[in-house]
Amino acid sequence: MQVSGQLATDGKVGVEERVTWYHWVVVLIASAGWLFDCMDQRLFVLARESALRELLGTETASEVIKKYIGYATTSMILGWATGGILFGMLSDKWGRVKTMVTTLLVYSGFTGLCGLAQSWVDFTIYRFLVGLGVGGMFGAATTLVAESVPGRVRAVALGALQALSAVGNMMGSLVSLWVQPGAENFWGDWSGWRVLFFVGILPSLLAAPMLLVLREPEPWKRARELARSGAQQHKVGSIRDLFAHPRWRKHALVGLLLGVSGMVGLWGIGFFSPELISTALKGAPQSTVDTVRGWGTFFQDLGAFAGMTAFTVVAAWLSRRLAFLLAFVLCLVTTAFVFLNLRTATDAYWMLPMMGFAQLAVFAGYSIYFPEIFPTRLRGTGVGFCYNTVRYLAAPAPMLLGQLSVALSERGVAEPFRMAAVMMCSVYLIGIVALIWAPETKGRPLPED
Repeated sequence: MQVSGQLATDGKVGVEERVTWYHWVVVLIASAGWLFDCMDQRLFVLARESALRELLGTETASEVIKKYIGYATTSMILGWATGGILFGMLSDKWGRVKTMVTTLLVYSGFTGLCGLAQSWVDFTIYRFLVGLGVGGMFGAATTLVAESVPGRVRAVALGALQALSAVGNMMGSLVSLWVQPGAENFWGDWSGWRVLFFVGILPSLLAAPMLLVLREPEPWKRARELARSGAQQHKVGSIRDLFAHPRWRKHALVGLLLGVSGMVGLWGIGFFSPELISTALKGAPQSTVDTVRGWGTFFQDLGAFAGMTAFTVVAAWLSRRLAFLLAFVLCLVTTAFVFLNLRTATDAYWMLPMMGFAQLAVFAGYSIYFPEIFPTRLRGTGVGFCYNTVRYLAAPAPMLLGQLSVALSERGVAEPFRMAAVMMCSVYLIGIVALIWAPETKGRPLPED
């Protein structure tokens, strides 16, 4: 007898619902893959200003450096979007585990190459290639967990996967306290920011346990066999099929709107917290700025961990839609407040955790919700589309923040960087409106055709 989140009629839990050691191993290894992915992102966010200052020349104006930071960040986001879609389809065709291993090697390898960059051009190209792997890991990891663990613990497992990503961010922040990105000749002739990117090669070691321990989930195997035998008319991993069916098309568009709201808010505003700290501490020694940025982003990530945990609790016990609504409202209020009011190192230590709590909470929602709105044969494709296609829409956001800052500065607006960020906070309204059409998935089995 098949059960899904319910007790069997004899009062015992069905075989499919028993949580075994292997389920915990799947969650642990998949979470580690995404955790180190996020560590790479944090290393980039902390190192990009020092990297581009050296590559462009130390005499380059601060506002110009921010513009090139926007270019490099946008390049990574475009790679993220492309890799997410490409590897999302491949995870439906190749399998979840093989795709995870491939994306891990891509993002860790090209992160290391960033440390060898000689100009802003090759640095920006490497960030695009890193993004390919970064984008593919999330979809493969979340679909593997969603299809491997019992339905009654699925929300908690997926929420934990996303919450643990904050640990990767915190690791990146702590490493930057030891290897300060602005340090000259930190290791021989290598600047601190170069060494930080070399650290990003280490996650590639995780490929061995992925290959040796993990196995493809049974739902994926069944969907693949049905597609091969011709018993199922629909294709596996097909973007065309995703949009041909009205139900999956609606879910894809709702996911797109939910995703673009949080993605623009995080990468277009929230992940500019190191630059906000630099603005607030203008004139302070670079070592002081690096220290505050390292600890500030660490506390921001602690807040993120708490926010993703809180979202998981609300989503698991009350409602997915309610959790999204509360998170988006909190994002709108706290992000504007922090960018208007952060003035000192002390402010960074208590304001950034608050912003991290709100902004990353919605990302726990993506890991829980997106796998729940698509069938097995399209799950990797659907998750990849919702989580990564939005990056094409979000990619201009970092450049927009930089260009808007320059434009406001030219118009004589006081504190143009802060005001540009506050203006962009309106993107959270998109997510709030999208919830009108979002289906509730709490307590329901994973959908099939």
